[in-house]
Amino acid sequence: MKKELQQLPPEKFERITIDSDSAERIAKPSLSFWQDAWLRLRKNKGAVVSIFVLILLIAMAFVGPLVSGHEGDAQNLRHANLPPKIPGIEHLGIFDGHGKLGQETVDLYELKKVDEYYWFGTDGLGRDLFTRLWEGTQISLLIAFVAALIDMVIGVAYGGISGYFGGRVDDVMQRIVEILIGIPTLIVVILMILIMKPGILAIIIAISITGWIGMSRIVRAQILKYKGQEFVLASRTLGASDGRIITKHLLPNILGIVIINTMFTIPSAIFFEAFLSFIGIGLVPPDASLGTLINDGYKVMEFQPYVLLFPSLVISILMIAFNLIGDGLRDALDPKMKD
Repeated sequence: MKKELQQLPPEKFERITIDSDSAERIAKPSLSFWQDAWLRLRKNKGAVVSIFVLILLIAMAFVGPLVSGHEGDAQNLRHANLPPKIPGIEHLGIFDGHGKLGQETVDLYELKKVDEYYWFGTDGLGRDLFTRLWEGTQISLLIAFVAALIDMVIGVAYGGISGYFGGRVDDVMQRIVEILIGIPTLIVVILMILIMKPGILAIIIAISITGWIGMSRIVRAQILKYKGQEFVLASRTLGASDGRIITKHLLPNILGIVIINTMFTIPSAIFFEAFLSFIGIGLVPPDASLGTLINDGYKVMEFQPYVLLFPSLVISILMIAFNLIGDGLRDALDPKMKD
């Protein structure tokens, strides 16, 4: 017995008509490259949290020295080596001004008859560590941002010229880069600091002497990648000058990789400055940076760990925040990472 075929009702064959306006209407609003990158960046929770943490630390670097009520370079030997004491929190049994005196734990503020509060304690000269911490953070950030900006400008210009013009120009410029790479960075930095007067300017110049090389090589590789593509050849065919091709076509396409590399350069500069100050060839006292504060805390780590604790926490948070933001920007700006 043959199986009866199921007949579809006639209404299933009705023609659906759509007007041209509805057919061509875009359901979602169009997004620019930067708007699309921002949407992808917002999905990275680590990068978003790091941005807020970084903004908070930068704000504290400028506001912190103003809220403590103490000068960072003011010395008071009667207040020397006081432990942290924070109003309100002291009743919880932490940051209450108690410290070791011999084998006993006593209230050093009461013992020295000090009626002021030092939130992060004081050093051996009686200087407020809270104020010095944020002043040191301010200087470290200043050195890092200026050095990263110089590296970006020199690296983009040098790598762009080398990659775009190519030929003999590229050969000569890359041989210079190879010579600079062959010289250990630390030796160059030490020589520059010995020649110049130690200070912020000397450290910035010392970091920038070879810091731009990595950026220049990345930019050169990107320029070599893009300069032979169709949109550049079309622009050159239409009579565009070299300057217009570089500024209007090549630089916008490599801007993302430049931003990403700069975000990784900043924590490297912070760490390098801290390293120089830690080994004693960085800033000169009474100037403070995170490196000098860590060096001071390292000397008294066994008896006054709080002197080392706070600058170590700040530099660790800065390094983690910048690296997480750099990772987030890399995923957001790299077209290959689109989901």
